[in-house]
This record gives sequence, C-alpha cells and structure tokens, in this order.
Amino acid sequence: MKVLIADDDALSRKILQDALLEWGYDIVVARDGKEAWTILERADRPNMAVLDWMMPGMYGVEICSRLRTLNLTNYIYVILLTAKNKREDIIKGLESGADDYVIKPFNYEELKLRLKIGRRIIELEQNIMRLANTDYLTGLLNRRAFLKRMTRELERCQRERAHLGIIIMDIDQFKQINDKYGHQVGDLVLQEVSATLVNSCRGYDFSGRYGGEEFILCLPGADKWSTYQIAERMRSSIECQKILLPDKKNYIKVTASFGVAAMLPDQPKSSDELIKQADDALYQAKNEGRNRVIMCPLN
Repeated sequence: MKVLIADDDALSRKILQDALLEWGYDIVVARDGKEAWTILERADRPNMAVLDWMMPGMYGVEICSRLRTLNLTNYIYVILLTAKNKREDIIKGLESGADDYVIKPFNYEELKLRLKIGRRIIELEQNIMRLANTDYLTGLLNRRAFLKRMTRELERCQRERAHLGIIIMDIDQFKQINDKYGHQVGDLVLQEVSATLVNSCRGYDFSGRYGGEEFILCLPGADKWSTYQIAERMRSSIECQKILLPDKKNYIKVTASFGVAAMLPDQPKSSDELIKQADDALYQAKNEGRNRVIMCPLN
C-alpha cells in the first residue's frame, strides 16, 4: 500500500522512510506542506498519509481540513505526527480531519500498529467499493458503476479531442438457453461470454453488465472502424466458443449481436446519445438475423 510521508525535517523523514520501507509500504515523500498537498491532489494519490503538524507552506492540520472538503473517489487515512501532546492539541488535530495522532518522538511499534489499523480500514473500504461496483455473477462493472466511469472517460476524451467507441452486445436467444438447460447453465453462459469479451478488449477498455444478457463496453481512443473491428472479433470468438456444461461431457455454443457507436473528436456527444445509438444499432442487428455487428451512422 502506498503511503505519503510529509516532514520538513530531513532526519525525521529518513527515519520514517526507513521504518515504513522495512514494514513493506510503498513510500512517497514530501518535504513541505505544499508538496504534500500537490501529491494528494493527484489521481494516483496514496491511500494513507503520515503528516507532520508543523511544516513550511502548509501545516498538517490544514492539509487534513482541505482534504476532507474534497469529493474523492477513495478515502485517505491520515496520521498526524507532532510533538504537541496537550489534550486541546489532540482534539484540534482530530477535528481537522485526521484519523489518528502519534506524538514525537514516536515509538516504532506504536506507529506500526496504527498504520496497520489504517491499512485495514482502507482495505475494507476497497472491498466494499468493489462489491458495490461489481456485478456479482460476471465480475464486470455493474450498470451504475459503468455509466459513472463512462461519463468521466467521455469528458476526458472531449477535453483531449479524442475518439471514443461504445459497444452494446446481447446474447442471442438467451431465454431459450434458460428454458432448455436451466438457470445454472444460463449463468455459466453469462460468465463464459463475459470472459471472452474481456479477453478481446484492449488493456485500457472497460466493460459492464448492462442488464440481463446485455453487456456494454467503452473503448477510449477507438475510432468507428477500430470499434467495429473489436466488436467483430468478439462476435467471432463467441461464435467459435464451446461452453462446457456442468456434466463435463457436453457443451453448447451461442451467438451474440452487437451494436456499435462512436464519438468523433469534433462532434461531442453525451453518454445517453452514444448509448442510444449503439442500442439502436443492436436492435437492427437483431432484426436482420442476429449474430452480426451493426455500426450506427456517424451523424
């Protein structure tokens, strides 16, 4: 786990750094309050911070106060480190938003245990967020989490004047699979197909379960033809896939239909517009006989 150490005293900073490295933490170092704040504002900010109370540029308590006003996607566990040991100082530090308070000169074992507490809290939060954002059956993003991430990605692509592709996929005749083989096999098909989609994506694409047997994928930076080709590769992989049944003897094969839409750099669109276009293209693919990719016209 990544931990920010912020202390203007070189010796204190070195002692902290050596101790945390020995305990297995990934360290980021700041030499004053302003540098610490710059690190905490970054997207790749650490999950934990050990901040000295008195630092040039910005005090540790001020950093805590500012930090708690931000709408962050992940919680940052903060330990204040200071020689101040009066009760009113401790109260002030905790009121500023600090999670814990260690008095200098610190005891190694005490600091180690307090960091462990913070790590447990961060890991618990991460597990809760993962469960809240993940479809329990396929492991993909659930609909709400996908749409939230897509909105952020769409805004980024619009700022950078980049392409963005959307694919909506639906497993053909899925109800017949459930009716014939039962929901256990239906769930297995969903899992196997979702794994095929992920394996056909690029490393920076992301996918979600849109509902039932429908899946949705976002392809940052992909133009319309790249998006179409990726969808076609997915379609072909699914068509060729043999899904082994629970009896470990028989297998079934399925097909899927795909709708594709894309945003041009000079033609920004909303999430709703892109999804509707991809959904309309999927509907057309279904009407034209299934097991095909249809691309929405770019207009």
